[in-house]
Amino acid sequence: MLYTNMSLRRYAPIIILQLCILSGEPAEAKVPALIVFGDSTVDTGNNNYISTVVRSDFAPYGRDLRLGNGQPTGRFSNGRLTVDFISEAFGLPPLVPPYLDPSANMSSLAAGACFASAGAGYDNATSDLLSVLTIWKQLDYFKEYAAKLRSFQGEEKAQETLTEALYLVSMGTNDFLENYYAVPHGNAAKYPTAAAYGGYLLGAAESFVRALHALGARKVDLNGMPPMGCLPMERALGGACTEEYNAVAEEYNVGLRAVIGRLNGELSGARIVYGDVYGPVSDALGHPGSYGLENVEAGCCGATGRFEMGYLCNARSPLTCADAGKFAFWDAIHATERLHHALADAKMNTTLHVFL
Repeated sequence: MLYTNMSLRRYAPIIILQLCILSGEPAEAKVPALIVFGDSTVDTGNNNYISTVVRSDFAPYGRDLRLGNGQPTGRFSNGRLTVDFISEAFGLPPLVPPYLDPSANMSSLAAGACFASAGAGYDNATSDLLSVLTIWKQLDYFKEYAAKLRSFQGEEKAQETLTEALYLVSMGTNDFLENYYAVPHGNAAKYPTAAAYGGYLLGAAESFVRALHALGARKVDLNGMPPMGCLPMERALGGACTEEYNAVAEEYNVGLRAVIGRLNGELSGARIVYGDVYGPVSDALGHPGSYGLENVEAGCCGATGRFEMGYLCNARSPLTCADAGKFAFWDAIHATERLHHALADAKMNTTLHVFL
């Protein structure tokens, strides 16, 4: 783990859980499965099995994924993602399987399943731009999964799994960067300000969590947005972070906290937590040395690290860095395994520990 600026006391829940796992004692956490919805930051490989150009099932993606023998899995990183580290922290498998993988069976999916799709957003129009799974299509697949789980575990056990599972939802960045700001005469015409569009996204996020709750979800980690103005692609022109985009992300995150407060007050038995992504990522970018990072401005993959991602980050990409562990970003948008690990540690010790 990356023990950075946080005290040992804040890591106590994780340490206790790990000691229980190592000693063979049952962990106290009642999280039998991790269920994931979202975009490329949490997609463990679903886009491999749909017709879209948003894919990463080729080298050098996955080159540092030791559990996968350095083979590409469809994760947009050099290794594991935040959700993989979170799964392991709860004593679940260290890799969350993508639901659409035909080789995945209910024996593996019962402890966790990912429905996320790289390129997706809360706005269906965002997902449609690149022919990826909308958030509601992800939910349809979850309904299918729940039915299979009932057949596999039996009605009573499956209901316990679905109720006690942790549901992680993470998206929103694509809605702004790939849709609102990038598509002329699109949502910018319908929503004259980014704040107005953010309000629309917050409504979609709220509707989605309500739909999850109706299907049995009670423990939900609803993630905010990162400092999207500091992604390498957004730094490409001026070299510095685009603070306008960061301000939009912060305003959205404030609104998301309000949504979470309302949902916790209205949904019976629900415990929804705010997944802070902005704070930990900002801290890593602002204090790279504390995280063992040397480069927080460019991605590891490609000659520039500013534009290369997806098919532009491939086995023939020149000058791809030798040690991705020194970089915060793997390509022009996506984090390295090191930054994913740091984010997972931060989330476990600020919010998710309540489920231990």
